[in-house]
Amino acid sequence: MEIDALEVQIDPRSRDPTELWNRYLSKERICRPIPALSLDTPVRDDAVRFVCVSDTHEDLASLLASKLVPRRIANSVPQRYIPPGDVFVHCGDFTHIGEKAAVLKFNKQIGELPHKHKIVIAGNHEIGFEDSEDFAAKIERNFKRFTRYCDIQPELYKLLTNCTYLQNSFTEVYGIRIYGSPYQETKGWEFYRTRGESILEEWLKIPTYNSATPIDVLLTHSPPLGHNDIGYYSERLGCAELLNVVEKRVRPKFHVFGHIHENNGITTNDVTTFINASICNNDNKSVDSPIIFDIPLPEGQSKN
Repeated sequence: MEIDALEVQIDPRSRDPTELWNRYLSKERICRPIPALSLDTPVRDDAVRFVCVSDTHEDLASLLASKLVPRRIANSVPQRYIPPGDVFVHCGDFTHIGEKAAVLKFNKQIGELPHKHKIVIAGNHEIGFEDSEDFAAKIERNFKRFTRYCDIQPELYKLLTNCTYLQNSFTEVYGIRIYGSPYQETKGWEFYRTRGESILEEWLKIPTYNSATPIDVLLTHSPPLGHNDIGYYSERLGCAELLNVVEKRVRPKFHVFGHIHENNGITTNDVTTFINASICNNDNKSVDSPIIFDIPLPEGQSKN
């Protein structure tokens, strides 16, 4: 593949994502909504079932209450629950502000899930998860408003012993490569990078589709521009640089994210399936269901 085809340059219009998408990219790019699989779709022996959530904000218990058994109400509409599967994925913001007690609680909860593999990335609310040369200075500069009354410590991601935690890194399950990155564009929160060069630098760390380690499933906390990224005030909040990196360089089968609570759902550009797996609404109350998808089991792999 030509080098030019893999090159992603900063879009000078990316600082106004709503304008960029509505006036330009919506006419140039494919973004087609597709329906979600029913949560009671049987798990196949010849496919790997992924169960995806994001932005549970310490309300994962509302999904666990069903004990992984579909319950139906009077009108036969399934209630929300965590369905069975092979890989459980969480795309960040599992806490409110990264307190130690909340991290420990989350770790205990996901440890109770029967899924063989659990993969987690952080979000902007996991304060203290981004490694810093001077944690005290970072807290003083950005998060002093919280530490007056909260137990925020560095490297609390090390408490996540019941899952695989990804931070600019990848793992492989059943021969399927999964990469996770937590960066986002909301100023004053963890993993913040400005739109343009700063955040593009992070996205360029994701392996390309023609590398020795191409990525099948990409996990980010923030969404790419145009794909289920409409916020509370009907503005586009996704990242143009992420969209360009995903479409030009990475080309994963699936891209799962969260961050934007109001736009849970699935779209496709006919190469990648994009999933906003956010569970909570704008009040951080759990209202949406997990989203599932299957990837055919690669040749030579077994789930036994």
